[in-house]
Formats: sequence, structure tokens, C-alpha cells
Amino acid sequence: MKSSCGTRFAFLALFLFALQSVCVYAGSFHKDVQIHWGDGRGKIHDNEGKLLSLSLDKSSGSGFQSNQEFLYGKAEVQMKLVPGNSAGTVTTFYLKAPGTMWDEIDFEFLGNISGHPYTLHTNVYTKGTGDKEQQFHLWFDPTLGFHTYCITWNPQRIIFTVDGIPIREFKNSESMGIPFPKDQPMRVYASLWEAEHWATRGGLEKTDWSKAPFTAFYRNYNVEGCVWANGKSSCPANSPWFTQTLDKNGIDKVKWVQSKYMVYNYCTDTKRFPKGVPKVCT
Repeated sequence: MKSSCGTRFAFLALFLFALQSVCVYAGSFHKDVQIHWGDGRGKIHDNEGKLLSLSLDKSSGSGFQSNQEFLYGKAEVQMKLVPGNSAGTVTTFYLKAPGTMWDEIDFEFLGNISGHPYTLHTNVYTKGTGDKEQQFHLWFDPTLGFHTYCITWNPQRIIFTVDGIPIREFKNSESMGIPFPKDQPMRVYASLWEAEHWATRGGLEKTDWSKAPFTAFYRNYNVEGCVWANGKSSCPANSPWFTQTLDKNGIDKVKWVQSKYMVYNYCTDTKRFPKGVPKVCT
């Protein structure tokens, strides 16, 4: 009983923290993004541009991208994921720079077979190199309602949050020789696509196309960032995200989420890194 009460108290504290930290929305899909692939499978559903859906069938998935590029920023959206048997599907929200030496910051939601949890896959790429995966099973069913997913990227760190709760922090450790994405402007992207060769239980569960089309919903998209144009970036004045850090309370939340809900951490995968885990892990 003591352990159960302690868990409930910790989750209540986490919930109250989230209420204080939820993102504020002001964007519009009509003016801020373009549906750049999918041949009509991506749709904006209202005149104000607050609700957008992406669909996947056997012929194609779909996706959108931001009209602007950013060199640092805070990108957020609410998502409601594909319900039921979504095995083999991947629903994403991420930042990416173009080219073969790209930078990228990922939220990827790996579909499930009915009755099993979604896997939230996070990663950070710098100049085309990733291999920094952390995965989570969320503390809620992300198909039953909308939840807020937020990436904060500033010169010192990248913070991933879910419903205002920090789940991961990736610090700028260039002083230790560890690359950090800071030189390439990125667009914001979202997509729904098929990856049955790896997405669900490492590719053991294949996509059931009789369930198609698969549809995910996005709403209340907003990005505040340093807009890149004509070879330079322009940052909004006094933007709190530009110097955002995690205080002790935030660090404790990350540790709590990772201890309860993390299902994979590259920093502990000694089979994958037999000669020692990457330097960033130490």
C-alpha cells in the first residue's frame, strides 16, 4: 500500500507540473504549413486551420512541412494517433535539415497490435549521424484523445516534453567532442507512413491493410523560432525557450518518467556497443 500511494502521489505531482507547463497555441495549418506529399491523403478540416489529418493506405502515406525554416525554436502540436491495430505504421512530428549530412530531432510513434502499447521513439541526428534512440511506453492511450508533444531546441539543449512533462534532455556537449545540431536550419515535419520491416516488435508484426486507411489527427500546431531567411536567422525578442533549462524539479520529472516508462535506452545497450557506449552517455 505504501508503494502504491507513493506512485499515485508522484503521478499527481507530475500532472500538476504538466498543467503549469502546457504549450500555448497560436498557429494555423493554412498559413504555416504545406501538405507536401500524399496525393490528397493529408487534409485540413476547418477554416481556422486548427485541425489536420494524415492518412496511410497501401498506395501511399502523407505528410506536411512548415513553410519556414528555423535555426532554434520551440515546435509543438497536439496529436491523436491511429487507433486499433496500427502495426507497421509510423506517425511522426520532427525537425529536419535537408541533404546527406542532415540534422534531425524526432518524435516517432511506432504502431501497435491491438491491446499493446504504442512506442514513442525519440532520436537526435547531427550531420547525418543518429544512434541516440530512447523509447517510451506512454502513461496514457494516445489514440483516445489529443495530447501535446513539444520539442524545444536552443543553443544549449534539446528538451522533449509530453503534455508539458519533460521526458528527455539532450545537452550541448561540444566541449567533450560530441556533435550538437546548431549549424543547419530545420523545417518542422509530420508524416504517417509504413515501416512494417522495423516499426512493430522489430518488424515481427506486419501491417494489416484490411484496416486501412489509417488516420492520425493533428491540431493546435504552433512554432516559435528563429526564422532562417537570406542566410541568417532572426530570433523573437525575449523568447523564454531560447534559454530554457531544466531545474531540479524538471530533472526529477525526467528521471521519474525514464524510470517508469522508458523501454529502450541506447546508453545501456552494451550488446549494440560492445566496445563501450557512446561518449555522450558518460
